[in-house]
Amino acid sequence: MNTQVVGVSQVYQPIPKSPGYWGTVWIEFKKDKLAMTALCVILFLFIVAIFSDFIAGNKPIFLKWNGKMYFPVLFEYKELFNVDFKELTESLPKDNFAVYPPIRYSDTEYDLLSVLSPPTRSHLFGTDDRGRDVLSRMIHGTRISLSIGFVAVGIAVVIGIFLGVIAGYYGGITDFIVSRLFEIMITFPVFFLILTILAFRDPSIYNIMIVIGATGWTGIARLVRGEFLRLRKYSYVEAAIALGSPDFRVMLKHMLPNAFAPVLVASTFGVAGAILVESALSFLGFGVPPPEPSWGDVLSQSQRYVDFAWWLVLFPGAAIFTTVTAFNLVGEGFRDAIDPRLRGR
Repeated sequence: MNTQVVGVSQVYQPIPKSPGYWGTVWIEFKKDKLAMTALCVILFLFIVAIFSDFIAGNKPIFLKWNGKMYFPVLFEYKELFNVDFKELTESLPKDNFAVYPPIRYSDTEYDLLSVLSPPTRSHLFGTDDRGRDVLSRMIHGTRISLSIGFVAVGIAVVIGIFLGVIAGYYGGITDFIVSRLFEIMITFPVFFLILTILAFRDPSIYNIMIVIGATGWTGIARLVRGEFLRLRKYSYVEAAIALGSPDFRVMLKHMLPNAFAPVLVASTFGVAGAILVESALSFLGFGVPPPEPSWGDVLSQSQRYVDFAWWLVLFPGAAIFTTVTAFNLVGEGFRDAIDPRLRGR
């Protein structure tokens, strides 16, 4: 009896590593082409904000003068104090040179010979009623707008998470009291409340950040409260409590990470709202104090010259619209990526 032994070769394929929760969210987010385009716009705005001094300004990025090298954009030098760089550049010896930003106008530089000038080769976005270059002011205003948006939302997130965690975790009378606080804040018209508070405060970018953040936390707090009320009934939370884990450890380590996804979405929408509020405040004269540049401040000048100075309406208005829309699209993209019910709509 012949017995034939057949060798069977088994091919073992490694099990692919799971991307994890946030990895899955990112994969789903990348499928949304509109949200990815909006994210690229936001990244571009960040680059402009960070390198605004290298893009628009009347100081050289690099200067070689009298055998020494200077970086006037980054540092202050005693020997260059009160130096007119335009005159200095014109009188530089042959071996010396200066490298300027592409737009050689600062956001506060006056050109009285080009007041309310329409877009030209020297002033691509025109000038305002004081002869300041609109493009330079908008580039530097990007830093102001993004800073106010993110800092204000950061303040709102801290307040909202704190109150939402307290209300959702402890429940009962604590939840009742904190929830009534939510309802009281919601009854106030937020924009008019901000105007009222700023009317009694010195004009400052920091006051604007604080006021917008201190009045915009209710939505985040309600989201966190709802998530904690849901997570509080989960077995792993009850097990952590039964094992004697301190309340702050259960809240911060076991519950908050699982409740952070809706906070991220709300924060993205909140940045767009904060930028819009700051622009409206500057438009009404309650925003960033001069001479600091702001999109809303440039837009406010169009009130007096709306008949002919169309560039004072078009360019800052387009910047505000594009930025707010980009943040809203990113927020919607994250919302759809996080919620399994909305994926692949």
